[in-house]
This record gives sequence, C-alpha cells and structure tokens, in this order.
Amino acid sequence: MNELGALFIAAPRELSDKRFIELIKVNLPKGHIVLGLAKEDFIDGFEGQPQFKTLQPKNVKSIAEKVNRHSKNKVVTIEYFQRELKYLLEKLNFRKVLFINGSWKYAFHTLEPYYALVNRKTDFELVTPFTDETDAKNYAKKVAKEIEQAADLPQPGSLHNEESMLTIADKARLFSFDYNFQTGASLGRRTKSGKYSLLTTSHNNVVPYETYAMHFGASRERHHSPPNDLNHYDTVHAEVELLIETSKKSIDLKGTTLFINLLPCPPCSRMLSQTDITEIVYSEDHSAGYAVKMFELAGKSVRRVINQSELD
Repeated sequence: MNELGALFIAAPRELSDKRFIELIKVNLPKGHIVLGLAKEDFIDGFEGQPQFKTLQPKNVKSIAEKVNRHSKNKVVTIEYFQRELKYLLEKLNFRKVLFINGSWKYAFHTLEPYYALVNRKTDFELVTPFTDETDAKNYAKKVAKEIEQAADLPQPGSLHNEESMLTIADKARLFSFDYNFQTGASLGRRTKSGKYSLLTTSHNNVVPYETYAMHFGASRERHHSPPNDLNHYDTVHAEVELLIETSKKSIDLKGTTLFINLLPCPPCSRMLSQTDITEIVYSEDHSAGYAVKMFELAGKSVRRVINQSELD
C-alpha cells in the first residue's frame, strides 16, 4: 500500500452515494484512492446515535467495483477500528489524507491523528460530508425521527426522581449534532411527593441549522481553538436553549430545578443567576467550578449528582 502514493479517505461517517461519487470524481484522476472503513457502526463516542453512523462497506462496494472496472487509478478499501487510525497514519505513506467532518469526537487538532500527520508532514484536508447546503439540511430532517426514537424522552408532566431527571438531561444531548461536546438539560418542578414534574428539555443546538458545522467546518477547528475556549463554537448552549424554550412555552421558572450534564460555562452561569430558577443540579464540572460560586452568590442551590450508572 505504501507504493500506491494514494489519497487516503479516513474512515468516515455515512455519506450519500452522490457525495461519495463526487469525492471519487474529484480525486481519482490524481491517483489511487484508499478508502478507510470503520469496523464500528458508529463514530467512537457517539454510539447508538443515528446522526453519527459510519459509512458501511455494503454502501460503497458496488460503486467502487464499477469505478475500478473503468479506471486506471483504483479505489481500494481498508477496514480498521477507529482507535487504530493514528498507527495507520504513522506507518503508511499517503500523498494526502481527507477527513470527513463529523467523523470524530472533539476538535480534530486536539487528537492524536492530527499530531501523527503533523509529525510526518502529511498533507490533509477536512471536508464536508454533503454535496451542498440543501443536502446538509435535508439530512438533518431525514434523521430527526431516528434521533427522537433513540433518545426516547418521556412526556412533559411525567414524574421522576433527581437521578432520572439527570438521565433525561443526558438523553436530551443525543439530539445535538455538535461533535465537539453534546450537552443536554431538563427542567423540572418539585412536587409534594418529592419527585419532579418534567417541564421541558433542551440540547446544545448547532445554528443556524444542525448540520451547519459538519458542512462548513466546526468553528473550533477553523480557528484552532484550545479546549474549553469560549470564543469559537457553533451552538446555542443547552441552558440558553432551555430558556428560549420556556419563553416560547410560557413556562414559569419560579421554583424550578435545572438538571444538566455539564456545569454551565461562565457566561451562561451569569445569565442563569438572573433567572427565577431555584436550583441547578449537574453531573460534570466545567471552568474550575466558576458557576458554583456564581449560583451560590445569587442565592441559588447548586449540587453535583453523579448517576450510579456512571460509577459502575
């Protein structure tokens, strides 16, 4: 394979036939193509999420065979576990590597494959999984029902204990297309029984539409932002989205509890401190606990609760 001098397409998320053919037409005249295929069904870190399915061999086999019958340059495939990508990039020689946006978790320039490329001075490019904006928008609509079924959120008005409310918040994150980090939130009102009545849920919503960052490239990656950078991101944060939803639905925030899988960032915590939300319950820390102090100074209760499932 080292002798091919090929373009390598690192194992991507799912692509339409049209987009796959488009990539071949653009790149095959320049030389051979090695197409990576993940052995897993989903991008690592996004297991079970329809918007992060991997490209499957059955979806490209017939196209590759047809191309190979009529072209001097060939399309060959290599299957591997996603964790092995770094080693492939270290050991194999490629003239260039293409990465399909949305095919990894976190910002690409913070990952080991990026450093493997830099160390070997291998040319690479991050490209869209879609043919155009219409394709990107239609894809988001197409998988919406699948995501809803995968998340399986309970109906507003249902009663839950605090651990279940955190689980609901964590499930709400599954609606997000943000491949840097998915945040989910749920809002509840405590009843006399001690359980919480579910009012609404939210997630960090990529704007102006969910597949925007996948199509145009994530802002963090375009600006090489460091981890936890608050200047470059593509989403409305889940807690802000929740405030937008409660406003639209005329939900009274007085006496409510916000459950969220990630402690709000400093700007969001300052905003929440000025609301009538009484209590914030979270799972993961953020920004050295800035929000905890902010909420306490604003007279709100704030607690960290870790689901038992996370400890098992």
